[in-house]
Parts: sequence; C-alpha cells; structure tokens
Amino acid sequence: MKWYKFLSFNFLLFVLMGCASIGSPDGGAYDEDPPKLDTRLSPNDQVHFDKQKFSIYFDEYIKLENPNEKVIVSPPQSEMPSIRAEGKRIRVELFDKLLPNTTYTVDFSDAVQDNNEGNPMGLFTYSFSTGDVIDSMEVSGTVLDASNLEPVKGILVGLYPSDSIADTTFRTKPLLRVGRTNGSGRFTIKGVANGSYRAYALKDMDGDYRYSQKSEMLAFDTLTFTTSSKPDWRVDTAYVQKNKYEVDSTRVEKYSMKPYIHYYPDDLVLLAFLEEGQPRHFRKAQRKTPEMFTLFFEGKCDSLPIIEPLNFDASSLFVEANLNKDTINYWIPDTNVAYQDTLRFNLTYLDTDTLGNLVSRTDSLMELVPEKTHARIVKEENEKLAKWEKERQKMLKKGVMPKDDENPLARHLEVNVKPSGTIDPNQNVTLLFAEPIVAADTSAIHFRQKVDSVYQDVPFYFLPDEDNPRLFTLLVDWEPKAAYEFKADSLAFRSIMGLESDPLSYSFRVRGEDEFGSIFLNLSNLPLLPGEKAYAELLDKSDKPVAKVQVEGNKASFYYLKFGDYYVRLFVDRNDNGTWDTGNYDQQLQPEDVYYFPKPLPVRNTISEYHQDWNVRGIPRDQQKALAITKQKPDKKKDVKERNRKRNEELLQNQRKR
Repeated sequence: MKWYKFLSFNFLLFVLMGCASIGSPDGGAYDEDPPKLDTRLSPNDQVHFDKQKFSIYFDEYIKLENPNEKVIVSPPQSEMPSIRAEGKRIRVELFDKLLPNTTYTVDFSDAVQDNNEGNPMGLFTYSFSTGDVIDSMEVSGTVLDASNLEPVKGILVGLYPSDSIADTTFRTKPLLRVGRTNGSGRFTIKGVANGSYRAYALKDMDGDYRYSQKSEMLAFDTLTFTTSSKPDWRVDTAYVQKNKYEVDSTRVEKYSMKPYIHYYPDDLVLLAFLEEGQPRHFRKAQRKTPEMFTLFFEGKCDSLPIIEPLNFDASSLFVEANLNKDTINYWIPDTNVAYQDTLRFNLTYLDTDTLGNLVSRTDSLMELVPEKTHARIVKEENEKLAKWEKERQKMLKKGVMPKDDENPLARHLEVNVKPSGTIDPNQNVTLLFAEPIVAADTSAIHFRQKVDSVYQDVPFYFLPDEDNPRLFTLLVDWEPKAAYEFKADSLAFRSIMGLESDPLSYSFRVRGEDEFGSIFLNLSNLPLLPGEKAYAELLDKSDKPVAKVQVEGNKASFYYLKFGDYYVRLFVDRNDNGTWDTGNYDQQLQPEDVYYFPKPLPVRNTISEYHQDWNVRGIPRDQQKALAITKQKPDKKKDVKERNRKRNEELLQNQRKR
C-alpha cells in the first residue's frame, strides 16, 4: 500500500509541474502607462509660490534619467539646485533666493520615468510663479554648428530683452530664461513673459550663464522677435490594431483633430561657433631622441616661443613648426649639442590668462633628457653590430654568402610617396620625407612617360612646400591611360641631420576618363555682396571634403569624380581668404554662411555628367543637411509598446516550446 501511495503522489506531482510549465502566469500585461502628476498634492502653475524646498508628487514610483543632462531650471540658478527622486515624488531645493513676480519652470524633458518599466512621462515641465500670474509663452527653434550645420546637443539657449545692449549684455548679465537642446538640436524655452527678445546659445563652461571665455561655444541673433500664440489644431492618427500586441502602421483606423495652443516663434535657427584665438597653453616638452625635441601647445598662435639656451647654442637648432604652431620640432644637427644628456633652457611663450588675454609667460630652467641617451644608443648599436658580424661569420664558414651584407646600422633617408600605382588625372604626387630637407639635386631627378614601349622625358615641376620642409610636390600634365615613371638618383636628397636618400623609383598609371564622371551645379538665390566669393565643396559619405572649387557665374563644376554618391557644402567667403571663418561676438560678426544641398548627387558610369539646379536658400538651414551624413543623430525614443510586444512574443514562443 505504501508503494501505491508513493506512486500516486509522484504522478500527481508530475502532472501539476507539467501544468505549471505550460501555463505559468506572466504576472499580467506589462505596464505601458507613463507616470502622471498628482495634481491634488502638487498642482502645476501655482501663483504666489514662496517655497524654496518643495516636492512634486506622481501616481506611481518614479526615477529620473540623466537629471544633470536633461533637467533645467529657469530663470537660471547661480547655485546648482538639488533635484532627486524619492519613491513617488521628486524633491526640489532651490538655493538661490526666489525673485518677486517671476515665473519659474523646472523643465524635466523626458527624464521622469516609472520605476519598474522605465516608461517616460514625455516632455514634462513644472511651473509656478512668485507673483499673481504665470507667464506661459514658449520660444522654440534649433541650434546648429555654423561650420557644418550639425545639430548641437546639450547647449543652453536663453533670452535677453530686445532693449538690452546687443554687444555687451551677453558678457555682463546671465541669460534671462533658458532651455537646453536635445539630440536634434531642438530647444523650447518655457515660462516666457509676452514681449520682444533676442536669442542666444551658450556651451557654458563655468556655470555663470553668460559668455565669459573663448572656450565656450556660442550663438547670437542680431534680430529681435516678439512672442505670440494662437489656437491651432494638429492631426492625431489612430492605426488599426492587429492583435493584442501589434499595430498595423500601414492601415489608418481614423484621423482626428486635436486642439492645442501654438506658440511663436517656433522656427528660430541659431548658428553656434567657437571664436578665433582659442585659449593657448603650454602642454609638454618631449625629447624622444638626442637629435630632436618637441614642444606641444594647446591653441594656435601666430608667433613661435623663444628659447633661451643655458648650456648650448641656440643657432644649432633647426625649427620645424606646423601651421597652427601648436606642435614645434627642434632638430639638433650639431652632435656636440645633441649628445648632451641634458639640455637646459628658459622658455618664453604666449599663454592665455584667466581673463582670456594672451600674455607673455616664462618657464625657467627647463631640463630635457632623451628617452635614450647617446651612450645607451651607442651601446645598443655595438651589440647589434657584434651580433650581425657573428652571424655573418657563421654563414661564411659554412660557405654561404649572406643575402644582405649591408651594415645593419646604416641609416637612410626614408620617404613616403602618395599616391602610388594608379592615380587620377587631376592628382598630384607628393613626397614626404622623414626629416626636413636642406638640399635637393633636381638634376638627379628624372620623370618619363611610356610612349610605344619606350620611356621618354616629359616636362614636370618638382616644388618644395612653403610651409613644410619635409614635403615636395610633383606637378605633371597627366595624359589619361598613360604610364609614367619617376626616378631619383642616389644622394639626390639630404636631410638636416645629414642623412642621404637611396635611389628612388616609382611607376604610375593614369586612369582613363571613362572611369570618372562630373557634377555641374547651377546655383540660384546665392547671397553674395560685392567683393564676396563663394566656394562649393564636394563631400563623401563621411562629410569630408574630396574636392573644392570657387563658384563662378553662379556655377560650380567638379571633374574626374569616381563613381558613387556625393554631397555638397557651400560657404560664403566674406573676406576672400579661401577658407571658412568663424564669428566674433564683441564685433557682432556672424560666422560665414554655410549651406548644404539636402540630397546626395549620384555619379554613375551610365551618366558621365550630372547636372543639378540648387536654390541655395530654398529651404530652412535646419532642414538642409541630409541625415545620412549628419553625425549627431536624434535621441532615440523609447518605444515602450514595441518593447513589450517583443517581450510578450518571446514569452509565448517559450511557452509553446514547452
């Protein structure tokens, strides 16, 4: 009897476990509803508000996502407020004294979420007034990087009254009301009193809500605007529900019109920039080898630092600086100086002070020791030479001649030639040497074209670069589909350190014209004043320029383009220097205008010439740059219903498998 009871019990247990496995409850449907403000405990838009510590209550447990990034208080606070989530409430503490007759807004954006599922509340703003009325106007728009029309995320946008002094207020007074841009560069400033204003943007580095240092990105609008509002309607679309979890986005169940208040302006476009003359500071000195040391700076400068040697002669240095003079190499051809273990000198340079001005600064008694001293290098070279000689003698005793009997310590002048092999008809060949060149024997350089299987001399130019002592350019009138060779005899080049070049030999084949296409732009509505020019740049899919031409007669032409898709950027050159220039707040100077053609231009082997009309100012600036080449993508929205649908599908699939 005992075995029967035992068997019955185990059979019943097995059935129960099987049933539980098949129909295990999932706890009900996932929560898809965002939190709601509990207006009984914390009504919005209160007047005569006088609390610096207060709580905002919700109907469920909540959390804050990235409050430091998303939450902003207006008017801006000089001392950072305390804002934190606790259970079903958010505790807010303002440390600045409340201003009389002022509307305050705590803009949470989409930071408020329910604690369990992370359902975002949406664009939530809590408002109150210390006076009799709530200011309810709103101002919206977009902030773009002036140089490339990229949306600028996380930058402050604020207002000043229109009667404020345009060229000084931004430096002397904090912004009146503020908002912050999202991933699309969009902003909304709420709680604005009806009136006339100017808009500004600021990447605030020191928390003072005013433009106080050149490292702060800024934008300013010289035009004023007046706030307004009117009743409006927006279309609300309801889609057909496929099942419990899915909506058919291709089938509309009904359209409905919903009323709302439309606030203006809602289309402001601010072009943000960094001013010229970014802060310059000395970063470090480095001496990797005895023969050279490098000084590194932040920010560019027009002048070189001054070196006052303490134990060597300054005339022994050969200076090589890049265009911005932020990386400066000092070569030491004099071995008596180079082989000193320690170089001592005073360094005087321009440095940015706390007020943003360039001032002279001297660092006394700088000492530079190479990472490897000359004695250590000699020791390592002797060891290497002894090892090479030992291996060589072993091979000779075996009757084997070494393949390469060259001294392993022999140094040669290295060179990098670009491009090599196959080149385009409009390309130039460059030679970049490892060390600055002090002598080049052009008679030892030969350039030939292959004609009927025989190489013949053809005209060419071999020019040193004015700014880079290592760089030379080979200029040739290339013939499509032709073959060429470039040769340089041994010792044709000598570097500052006495190294000489080996024989050089490179072959080139020029691509045929049938391997390329052309783009011709016909421009209209181009805002050029007398004396101004415009340049069009062809861009690849990474938004990098691949070609640049000057606009002439409202036309821009690009030749010898490889097959693919291209984009176009155009900038107005106000000062005729051939490059885009930034703005200046004190001079009330806006950055030079930049425009993008909004679509890709295809170059295909089936169409050798692509013609495109372009109304440069035909669409607003914030709609011009194609999303495909926009690096700052819009913030991802949390699709709670889609997430829950996928989770329920996975649950059902797992149940079916059981």
